[in-house]
Amino acid sequence: MPIVAHNDLPTFSRLREEGQTILDPNRALQQDIRELHIGLLNMMPDPALAATERQFFRLIGQSNQIAQFYIHPFTLDGLKRSDEARAYIERYYESFGTIRAEGLDALIITGANVTGPELADEPFWGPLIEVVKWAEEHVCSTLFSCLATHAVLQFAYGQRRRRLPEKRWGVYRHRVVERSHPLVSNVNTSFDVPHSRFNEVSREQFEAAGLHVLAESAAGVHLAVSADGLRQVFFQGHPEYDTISLLKEYKREVRRYASGERTHYPPFPESYFGLQARAILDEYQGRVVAARLRGDAPPPFPEALIVAALDNTWHDTAEGVLGNWMGLIYQVTNRDRKQPFMPDVDPRDPLAHSWRRSGASRPN
Repeated sequence: MPIVAHNDLPTFSRLREEGQTILDPNRALQQDIRELHIGLLNMMPDPALAATERQFFRLIGQSNQIAQFYIHPFTLDGLKRSDEARAYIERYYESFGTIRAEGLDALIITGANVTGPELADEPFWGPLIEVVKWAEEHVCSTLFSCLATHAVLQFAYGQRRRRLPEKRWGVYRHRVVERSHPLVSNVNTSFDVPHSRFNEVSREQFEAAGLHVLAESAAGVHLAVSADGLRQVFFQGHPEYDTISLLKEYKREVRRYASGERTHYPPFPESYFGLQARAILDEYQGRVVAARLRGDAPPPFPEALIVAALDNTWHDTAEGVLGNWMGLIYQVTNRDRKQPFMPDVDPRDPLAHSWRRSGASRPN
């Protein structure tokens, strides 16, 4: 079943305009269907706050048809915000105090921008640890995205991310390396995922932490899970990205070059632009470089000429993985959202319940 529009968050209207089914709360009350309450800790900076919110709402809403999804966005007080963003958050977001009091079935934690080399020096560090420790005791499963994965690997497992020689960004082909795990059941064994990051946690570090790697590529590990198989799910890539997300990022880097914020013109994201788009952008690069040498403003970015040729080769598999995640949570979480598991589920081995019922073999 669809996402329930339980408040007037603008994302609900935006998703309706895109054709996604959003359920009115009065209609939801008339249906005898299980609810799942999912928290979205959105730590992204102001320009990306609403876009990230929409991306995860969209992915959740399209991923599974077994429940009514109530999504509860919240953020951390320590993050620097503009007056406009603060007003948006105060109107549409819930407080962590409310989240903690009412409970969640599942939690997603987004990435965040960092200002220095030490994650422990970031303003989100202490508040994030508080949320993660609360979730360990009170939430069935938490999904960490990109920077959130790096932060948890550091403070919970002692594995510090490592700086890459250059930014890794583009769309990369991944392979499922643990096919028996139910999170990757019935999804393509080879699939694409966008990445965009300057740092990484290696496969060796995931394994040293006792975590199970489920999917990886030449860009590194994308999907991993905690030793119990469900309580913590880690994304190092960005399967939630829109088709144009990397284009917007490339455009932003071009503007940084044009303004003198970066010395070198940005390279293309890997395996993202086709030949025609590359030709258009190569010609545009020449005009931008010439304008910078003259001290002129850059010419308009040819976004409209590029968008129509972009392909999205990752969303279906992202839906499949998220759908499997929701399905597993649905099977083991308590109907009381303040309780993480049904009485007969062992929190140390939550997937034993679903394996017993399905007859599937357990992963090594």
